[in-house]
Amino acid sequence: MTTAPLILYNSLTRTPETFAPIDPTDVRVYSCGPTVYNYAHIGNLRAYVFTDTLSRTLTWKGWPVTHIVNITDVGHLTSDADAGDDKMEAAAKATGRDIWDISRYYTKAFKQNLTDLNIHPPSLFPLATDHIAEMIAWGKAIEVEHCYRLPDGLYFDTTTVPNYGSLARQVADDGESRIDPVAGKRNPADFAIWRNSGPDEHRQMEWDSPWGRGAPGWHLECSVMSAKYLGPRFDIHTGGIDHREIHHPNEIAQNQAHCGCGDTGATFWMHNNFLVERTGKMSKSGGGSIILQTLTDRGFHPLAYRLMCLQAHYRSEMEFSWDGLAAATTRLKRLVQTVTALRDRPPAPPAADASSYREQLDAAMSDDLNTSRSLPVLDAMLADKRIAPADRIAALVDFDAVLGLDLTTLHREDLRVRPATATIDEAMVAARLAERREARAARDFPRSDAIRDDLAGVGVEVMDGDPLGWDWRIS
Repeated sequence: MTTAPLILYNSLTRTPETFAPIDPTDVRVYSCGPTVYNYAHIGNLRAYVFTDTLSRTLTWKGWPVTHIVNITDVGHLTSDADAGDDKMEAAAKATGRDIWDISRYYTKAFKQNLTDLNIHPPSLFPLATDHIAEMIAWGKAIEVEHCYRLPDGLYFDTTTVPNYGSLARQVADDGESRIDPVAGKRNPADFAIWRNSGPDEHRQMEWDSPWGRGAPGWHLECSVMSAKYLGPRFDIHTGGIDHREIHHPNEIAQNQAHCGCGDTGATFWMHNNFLVERTGKMSKSGGGSIILQTLTDRGFHPLAYRLMCLQAHYRSEMEFSWDGLAAATTRLKRLVQTVTALRDRPPAPPAADASSYREQLDAAMSDDLNTSRSLPVLDAMLADKRIAPADRIAALVDFDAVLGLDLTTLHREDLRVRPATATIDEAMVAARLAERREARAARDFPRSDAIRDDLAGVGVEVMDGDPLGWDWRIS
């Protein structure tokens, strides 16, 4: 039974606040989804580990959740503002592929990433291209009081709403270095509601509108879809910290214009920080970014990356390194090994129960989703010999419900991830290792070494002396 009030950091006020849902029977959450022109890199995926942790925590504390994650398949330019080509159109031109095929392919890949990371699917994945009519209607509703036309489309005048950019805490010129100039814009921060196709431009995705044939601006889709599926006022809006500077202030401006009020749309605006590597912030458009398949190709289980994310607070910048991922893998192996041993132990009368650990878990997660504080509580609970093994396994269900590490069902064999090129027969490996143990017991070391070398030849590393007692791994 959870009792602690849930404290969440609200980017809008820059303060931790006690969460109280608008409707306790339906907590409504909107998360900015991926632009599906390429694979999501692991920095992108950190955002969905965060939103999954948020959703799990809300559910665990007794609130039903409606969670919407949009799929951006049109409108997102190669800058986050109003410059460059549409990322989807640019990908289609670069590869010669049909843009709709690109969208379907990378949407499927993204959803598989979520499954691999044990991220619960949201209530709905709405597509931007399924909501063009609603976006045009939204633009028409706000045009007279808040927009103006230029030859290349319809633009939003940011001076027509109060406190524009307050989410980003920036004023007109100081914080707008990422917005490239567009000829005719009244203000540097003004942004496109609709972008017309150029006279010599051939787009695979374009529609007729009152302002010309073209496509919606990127910012419009999230205002339209959040309002359609969650209502004009909902509980929480999440996204990466880069969205806090331009995309989300523009959403808020559209929301205020549409309702004719000062309402921002969401009560809480929450942002996860960047994943960085030593070369800098990970960027999908910059090329060379690390995707989840890169990790599995190197033999790392996706849940090791999830654990790596949970070891850092979502609002902290997190550095990625292969050594760090290896350390997270070792920690995950230790957890799996501990749980396996508990399952195999005979029943025992408890000297204590696990209620204090559940309370500590609740306190940590209620402190702005402090997963880094929750993990040592998990370690301590599993190691507490005063609690019967069965009771520790029962308490683990609560930890799994919130942290999503799947420890109640994960086995050591699951952590042997095959690289894409590996063709390994696990039954053969087990048989050869049994032969090798017999050879070592008979002190037939030449035969033992030969078996080890044979296994190395097919990509299996024998782990003699491993402190965790693991026989082998895929090298």
